Amino acid sequence: MPAEIIQENTAAFDEVAIDPVTLDIIENALRNARIEMDATLVRTAMSPGIREQGDAFPLIADPAGKMIVGQFGSFIDGFLRQFDGTIEDGDMIFLSDPYSCEGAISHSNDWLVLLPVYKDGRLLAWTAMFGHQSDIGGKVVGSMPIDAKSIFEEGVRIPPVKIWKKGEYNEDLMKLVMHQTRKPDWCQADLNALIASCRVAARRVIEMAERFGDDVYISATRELLARNHRAMKALIAQAVAEEPVSFEDYVCDDGLGYGPYKIKCTMWREGDKVILDFDGTDPQSAASINFYLNENMFKMFFGIYMIMVFDPQILFNDGFYDLIDVRIPEGSLLKPQFPAALSGRTHALGRIFDILGGLLGQKTPEFLNAAGFSSSPHLFYSGWDNRESREGEWFQLFQIGFGGIPGRPLGDGPDGHSLWPGFTNVPNEFLERYFPLRIERYETEPDSGGAGLHRGGNGIHMTYRFLADGQIAIHDDRWFVPPWGVNGGQPGKRARKLIERADGTTEIVGNKVDDVEVRAGDQLHFITWGGGGWGDPLERDPQAVAREIREGLVTAEGARDYGVVADDDGVVDEPATESLRAEMRGSRKAGEVFNFGPGIEELRASCEDETGLPAPIQPEWHDHQAAEAAE
Repeated sequence: MPAEIIQENTAAFDEVAIDPVTLDIIENALRNARIEMDATLVRTAMSPGIREQGDAFPLIADPAGKMIVGQFGSFIDGFLRQFDGTIEDGDMIFLSDPYSCEGAISHSNDWLVLLPVYKDGRLLAWTAMFGHQSDIGGKVVGSMPIDAKSIFEEGVRIPPVKIWKKGEYNEDLMKLVMHQTRKPDWCQADLNALIASCRVAARRVIEMAERFGDDVYISATRELLARNHRAMKALIAQAVAEEPVSFEDYVCDDGLGYGPYKIKCTMWREGDKVILDFDGTDPQSAASINFYLNENMFKMFFGIYMIMVFDPQILFNDGFYDLIDVRIPEGSLLKPQFPAALSGRTHALGRIFDILGGLLGQKTPEFLNAAGFSSSPHLFYSGWDNRESREGEWFQLFQIGFGGIPGRPLGDGPDGHSLWPGFTNVPNEFLERYFPLRIERYETEPDSGGAGLHRGGNGIHMTYRFLADGQIAIHDDRWFVPPWGVNGGQPGKRARKLIERADGTTEIVGNKVDDVEVRAGDQLHFITWGGGGWGDPLERDPQAVAREIREGLVTAEGARDYGVVADDDGVVDEPATESLRAEMRGSRKAGEVFNFGPGIEELRASCEDETGLPAPIQPEWHDHQAAEAAE
């Protein structure tokens, strides 16, 4: 049954005309309220993932749950369809189970708070915020086990419950939830931060309604949605053809030795509507790399990609959702069946953006981005502190790293930058202050960005020296299938991880591993992938390449990928450069739009030599229903 909204005042809001100045004021007031949500969060939370990195996503929605401003799209629609209960003034909803809200949050580490905003007995708006909790119990520290076979291994699952009911706080519920986590102090503070952010936004919405009137406020939100609808309708007609186009990319492996896993999407337009069909995507994994992709969430991904590429001035909201039809096969990697594990879904999530770029760029290659959104590298480090000031205290670090952003039509991809615009790195000073480690290196990895007229962003080489015995876990991807280049650009380099032991030995470790023992003095070299290049690298200004040699972004050897001959000081040999470029132009084949690098089987054959790791084994799936029917 859908949720039942209880209102003392059931009068409908009147539709009134909104002048442009009033609309502009309300729009910017909503934008500022959303920013204030973020500011409240980072000043109240305790975990480094939220406080330092901003791994949380706010929204302000209309009474029907459509996002007016926010970052990750509306997750209220799925909740309202699934919640079998009432919504009343003074309630606040708390949940973390992806299967209870149609995947609107995609793994149980994400705790979601929903606040219905009432004024004078009527539901005026919703405010909401979810954030990644550093630990929710389960079989491993950080609650994201790579080898999980079901969601029950991944920590506490919270169905939609009322943390506040008619203004009364459910303290017993919080005691029960916090009892499941290894870091109850962080989780309680982070939850309080989510609540405070929602309440701040609710106050701002009520203040707007009091200033302009309820009907004016609601009419303004409707116009903001309608304006977005008109803009997206025009963008879809411009960028999406009626003839279907397809694109596919791969999650490298599942951490259990199997892979790669294909994600395929076909796109076409029927009238004003764009169809996005994931038929051909591989079945769900037995491990935790499944991504329960909510259809509205993917509509948001599509919309924000369109807006950022084609018209960044448009206010992003949910107004365009009826222009998109998303089709995801049941039982696939993107719509796994309960109780499939979901904690490692970030790899498929990142790959979705690469696929969107590949789809949207086929009609308009001049707007095409290369690959590089790719994944969300995670590091976990835990154990018992041995520093004098914290002797015997339990510590656990959860940190998100960054790879190279792809080369773009307007310029180079940023080096070691976040996929999400609101994310930042955890400062090294913070890490060294609160955890028994030292950062020996934090720099870009030269030559890791794909060569191109516009270079792909370099990945990051971060070296951790551990000062206490403990365990680490790593979640990363793009170590097997490289990020592709476009319009003549070359693929980016792949990710790799190495441990340099205190005894002088070095070992290569996988990009998806749990429970790796480290000793005091060991070093971890955490190296992420680079973004693919954009455009012909032989068209790049040799002096730009020379400058990057001097800046440590490109090596003298790597400069030859641009046809540039230079020494280690960045001094270009111009005659040799002209000769090399002429030779390279004469020997290469006609360029294709996409440069994927070697094919999958060729990558398998060369994997161990190139990466030091065994090639993933092709997964095999069995149609159990068909087998049962045959019997």
